[in-house]
Amino acid sequence: MVVKTEVCNFSGFKIYPGHGSRFARTDEKVFNFINGKSKACQKMKRKPVKLNWTQLYRRVNKKGAQEETVKRRTRKVNTVVMKPVEGASLEVIKAKRNQQQRSKTTGAKAANLKEIKARKAGGKTKKGGAPLAGKRGGPQAPPPKKH
Repeated sequence: MVVKTEVCNFSGFKIYPGHGSRFARTDEKVFNFINGKSKACQKMKRKPVKLNWTQLYRRVNKKGAQEETVKRRTRKVNTVVMKPVEGASLEVIKAKRNQQQRSKTTGAKAANLKEIKARKAGGKTKKGGAPLAGKRGGPQAPPPKKH
């Protein structure tokens, strides 16, 4: 069962059925108050932002906001530190790694050049050298016929 609640115009608290009071101003604006304290403060023209027991004060001054929103975790940054291994110094390891990276890039460039030359020659092929195929590896279906 859903209970229809109203909000106090001064304090911002929920007003459950059977509680609180209403005040209708001469310009026909209706105010709902949870208790006499809120009604008296409204009548004295006090600002709810300045009273620390009101919901408006708590919202403006960010009280209790930690419970509602979960703090975002900061991403942990993994730093890679090179360490020398027994039998090989740090300089030797770095030199070997750089050499391997250079050979990878030159090999990739050569493969790309071969592929480009093969395309220009008209034998459309994939990187592996096999002719183009359909989605599942079989031969491509012919284009649909136009009626």
